[in-house]
Amino acid sequence: MIAVEINGCQVERLRRELRRAGNREIGGVMVAENLGDAAFRLAGFSVQRSGGGVASFVRKPALHRRFMKSFFEQTGWDYARFNYFGEWHSHPLYPAIPSSVDLRQMQELVDDPHQTALFAVLLIVRLGLRGGIEASAYAFRRGHQAIEVQIHCAYGGICPPTGIPCVSGNRRRRILERRQRSITRRTRSSDDENPLPH
Repeated sequence: MIAVEINGCQVERLRRELRRAGNREIGGVMVAENLGDAAFRLAGFSVQRSGGGVASFVRKPALHRRFMKSFFEQTGWDYARFNYFGEWHSHPLYPAIPSSVDLRQMQELVDDPHQTALFAVLLIVRLGLRGGIEASAYAFRRGHQAIEVQIHCAYGGICPPTGIPCVSGNRRRRILERRQRSITRRTRSSDDENPLPH
């Protein structure tokens, strides 16, 4: 299982950005340090404050390319240790779990033949009722179903998503699997309607 460490300063930055955004979705890209054995430490994340509504977020690539270039310069272009980790965005009015659109877009991202990353993580966050951050994360790989990522924060301040009755890890996994099956069925039926030339 993949695990990611998020430090207290990053949690506080997320909290500030989520408060500032209110009911609008915000997001960006994440970079991380590879600690080995499928463990990562979040090294940073970009924040795009525009392009989000109450139920959608559209990433503006130019902003994030500058962020990535600066990150690689700071880390000496050591791609094996420091690299792109994935995408994040908020769900201010909905549970902090991926929607079917989120799942489809992330799978399309890793399935893109021009994509060089071996996997990408999607982090969904929201500000909880008591000011804590609710979050869930999932890893996507080409040709595989998404898997849940463990989030660790020694500082605290991050908790599993709420807003769905009995949102245990198993419940989140079942919801995710149902959404993935629905996407797979739609993709297959659209392929049947629009067959590729042989």
